[in-house]
Amino acid sequence: MKEKPTYKELEQRIIALEKKRTKANRIEEKSDETAYIRQLLKSSPFGTYLIDLSGKIVTANKKGAEHLGKSVEETIGTTLREYFPKDVADHKRLMGIKVVKSGRPVSFKDHVGNTWYSNTIFPVRDHQGNITHLAIYGIDISDFKLKENALRESEARFRELADLLPQVVFEADAKGTLIYANRHAFNIFGYSEEDFEKGLNMLQMLSPDDRERAARNIQSILTKNPSVFNRQYRAMRKDGTAFPVEIYSSPIERQGDIVGLRGILVDMTEHKKDQKEKKKLQIQLTQAQKMESVGRLAGGVAHDFNNMLGVILGYTEMALEQAEADQQLEMALQEIKKAAQRSINVTQQLLAFARKQTIAPKVLDLNKTVEKMLKMMKRLIGEDIDLVWLPASGLWHVCMDPSQLDQILANLCINARDAIAGVGKITIETGKVSFDDNYCEGHLGFVPGDFTLLAVSDDGCGMDKQSLENLFEPFFTTKDVDKGTGLGLATVYGIVKQNNGFINVYSEPNEGTTFKLYLPRHRIPGEQVIEKSDVAPDARGSETVLLVEDEPAILKMTRTMLQRLGYSVLAAATPRQAIDFAQKHADPIHLLITDVVMPEMNGRELAQTLLSIHPKLKRLFMSGYTANVIAHRGVLDEGVNYIQKPFSKKDLSIKVREALGRETI
Repeated sequence: MKEKPTYKELEQRIIALEKKRTKANRIEEKSDETAYIRQLLKSSPFGTYLIDLSGKIVTANKKGAEHLGKSVEETIGTTLREYFPKDVADHKRLMGIKVVKSGRPVSFKDHVGNTWYSNTIFPVRDHQGNITHLAIYGIDISDFKLKENALRESEARFRELADLLPQVVFEADAKGTLIYANRHAFNIFGYSEEDFEKGLNMLQMLSPDDRERAARNIQSILTKNPSVFNRQYRAMRKDGTAFPVEIYSSPIERQGDIVGLRGILVDMTEHKKDQKEKKKLQIQLTQAQKMESVGRLAGGVAHDFNNMLGVILGYTEMALEQAEADQQLEMALQEIKKAAQRSINVTQQLLAFARKQTIAPKVLDLNKTVEKMLKMMKRLIGEDIDLVWLPASGLWHVCMDPSQLDQILANLCINARDAIAGVGKITIETGKVSFDDNYCEGHLGFVPGDFTLLAVSDDGCGMDKQSLENLFEPFFTTKDVDKGTGLGLATVYGIVKQNNGFINVYSEPNEGTTFKLYLPRHRIPGEQVIEKSDVAPDARGSETVLLVEDEPAILKMTRTMLQRLGYSVLAAATPRQAIDFAQKHADPIHLLITDVVMPEMNGRELAQTLLSIHPKLKRLFMSGYTANVIAHRGVLDEGVNYIQKPFSKKDLSIKVREALGRETI
């Protein structure tokens, strides 16, 4: 008879049965998990593989097998290395190792030929959490890749086209920070790629005075309310120089939200320059039309008035013949006759201005003709004023009425005399000048050709800009009512124009005046004409030049000339600015080019100040006054480097090389 088991034996049997049942459950659960994974692989719309840690494919879905060019059954037991090029297979293997080590999924892209895949590898774990397999999901993204490449090519094409534009193309975020700018933006603003990468805000690229307005305008664009949009600003380059711009912008929208703005910035410097030039030409045209109209009116009035004066004089003389017995009547008639004769002189001046004066032109040697008039001019201006005569040798002949030359010199000398208070000096000079088309394009009012120059200068009170603008108008005068009619300079203007010449006047308040009259050269029959040789190239250089000129237009023009000749230019509008440049410029400054007459200090004083900063500084002085007048007035010493305004680029190139003390190149 079998003995009953003890309690301890029963307990051990129960434990054994429980272990057996747990193992069976685990096998069943494992079988269920494997089935779940297999079902998941089968139903996946992506190419999917389950591989063991040795790299063998345990199973794959239909899509995955198609990627490999096999059936599902044919893939089981193979490795991915059999289906992919070595570099692709090695990359997949490395990604699998990375998943095993990190325990986290890894995504990556690879391609075979033109077929691109986006892959993700997931770890598969057992109940103890150990990684036993890897699941690989692969998506064919070839179509997406083609579109991505097309988009990239389109973007590259856009950037290439944008870089060709002469305007700035930009995009900015909602705060105004640039996220894109074409090549032209770096060119005109002077910023580098490094500056852009650090972050450039649109507002910092504008003048401080315009930033608040620009910020409001940006906000109005971002809120789709551009009612206060004003697109004209003063922009600031990296070096601090300002220039006018116009900006056209529109908001950037993404999924209905405005995230920034894009637009085009146009440099308006040339446009403003053209507008200014157009305005200047319009003023000149209006002035010319006014002078022409006044001339016609003056000529018509003078002609009719001259006829009436003839009648008045005729009847006055006949009345005088009958008034011998009546002394008081005779005296009255004599006064009428004197007044009529003075009025005739006025009408003659008006006719000269209107270019309707009857003339008898003759070929004149200007030097000889002026010399004959010097004694009369000295008596005319008085003993307190020194008259200096500086004739040029080899002067060209002119063809004009000698009496007109008398009128010109008399009026200019009287005008100069009245501008001098007490003791002073009047200088009369002659010379030869030639202008070509290129020179005249840059100097309005000048005419191409060969001219004989007659210059009359004084060291009197000078004139302001308003007086210069109205200088030649009939009856315009700055003198007291009883000291001038305002017809002297109008007469000079009319005579010069009647003889196909032109006038240039240079004057500064309290610094005297120079009148330069250009009369056309007259060629005598049989006169030998020397043909001009080929024009030599402009003398160039690479030195640093400090340019000082208080007239903005001349400063800009001269700076451009020097830059085109190869020089580095520091352009200063005032002597104080020039001194500041000299103190801050660490490198050598080789040459100072300065105007002689300026408001703060004259050119000589400025040069002496700058020599204490740059002892080796060479100097070249410029002025609208003639060289003789400048030297005689003691503004400059004799023999200094000097160029007379207006000057051509070639004249400037030669003078600069002479001042720098070496041969032209």
